[in-house]
Amino acid sequence: MELVGSRDLNAPREEVWRALNDPEVLARAIPGCESIQKIDETTFDAVAAASVGPVKARFKGRVSLQDLDPPNGYRIAGEGQGGVAGFAKGEAAVTLDEIEGGTRLNYAVKAQVGGKLAQVGQRLIDGAAKKMADEFFQNFAGIVAPTPAPSVETAATTSPPMPVPAAGGLPQSIWIPFLVAGLALLIALVVALG
Repeated sequence: MELVGSRDLNAPREEVWRALNDPEVLARAIPGCESIQKIDETTFDAVAAASVGPVKARFKGRVSLQDLDPPNGYRIAGEGQGGVAGFAKGEAAVTLDEIEGGTRLNYAVKAQVGGKLAQVGQRLIDGAAKKMADEFFQNFAGIVAPTPAPSVETAATTSPPMPVPAAGGLPQSIWIPFLVAGLALLIALVVALG
């Protein structure tokens, strides 16, 4: 699955960058997030609860930030595991552009899922991923820039689910926010996608 989009935030780029790298801010913004722990400057562990259709699970995952270019962006890669619900693995590119009155956060996420989540149907997964991403950005914008900014429409394209290694995969609910928000945790997306 691929998810591409952007969000305009009424905050300076440096402030958005700091928030995307702050585990406390991310924990408040990510839907279903139970915990986020900063392991080192570029690695985070997270736990999030999510449901996609009839599948409900608690996901544990690890995300690493790569190709850091503060405050312009980075790449996020991660894996998570949701027990019998399945696995998720993915990466996202996040960039921050200065715009009049704030910052545009751009993201491109690619994720693979396996297990029961991959069996619930791509439409349910796509809908859950978009819902989690929207909820994350609404929460994140409320924290970083209390006055909501208009958003650019998000476009999702899908490809057939691909199996993910049993080594674990980051919940998509962790991925989008993490990944998308250049976050260090897209618990929302990974859970949504797997």
